[in-house]
Amino acid sequence: MNHRVGFNKLGLKESHRKSLHRNMAISLFRYERITTTKSKALAVKRTVEKMITKAKVDSVHNRRLIARDIKDKAILAKLFTDIAPRNENRPGGYTRVLKLGARKGDAADMVILELVEKEGGSSDKEKTPKKAKKASKKDVKAEKTVVTEEVAEDKSEVTEKEAVVEEASVGAETKESDTKTESE
Repeated sequence: MNHRVGFNKLGLKESHRKSLHRNMAISLFRYERITTTKSKALAVKRTVEKMITKAKVDSVHNRRLIARDIKDKAILAKLFTDIAPRNENRPGGYTRVLKLGARKGDAADMVILELVEKEGGSSDKEKTPKKAKKASKKDVKAEKTVVTEEVAEDKSEVTEKEAVVEEASVGAETKESDTKTESE
């Protein structure tokens, strides 16, 4: 029987298992996506989610707790300044597991473990309601008219600048012709 087992030992001793969790967590925070086996991903997912939850509150105590496992200062800073603020409104579920299929050599189930809120954008599942979409279309039309007016103003400025440049070039040509006639 398998009663009261709180986590998957992955067939590793405690020190090796902790090292695996630390290294995979650091890799996930660095690259925001890693490929691994399903059992390792599910074990690391638990560790990573706890770290992100602690990092949402940026305090010295929480930084020291997480710094026990994450030794790389740059990754620790990225976790507190970039990853945790992106997930500020999310109550949990900071990672997702995408199935890839069986590995060729030993038929192990392979998965991609990635952060839900990716760098440079929001999550894939965020969608606006239909009413908000209709309102946004009206806003887009209004913005287009404003932009076209600005473009028209810019074009008039450009034509004025071109006229000034042409006058300057004509003035320069007349000066050159004046200097040639004076020298002769």
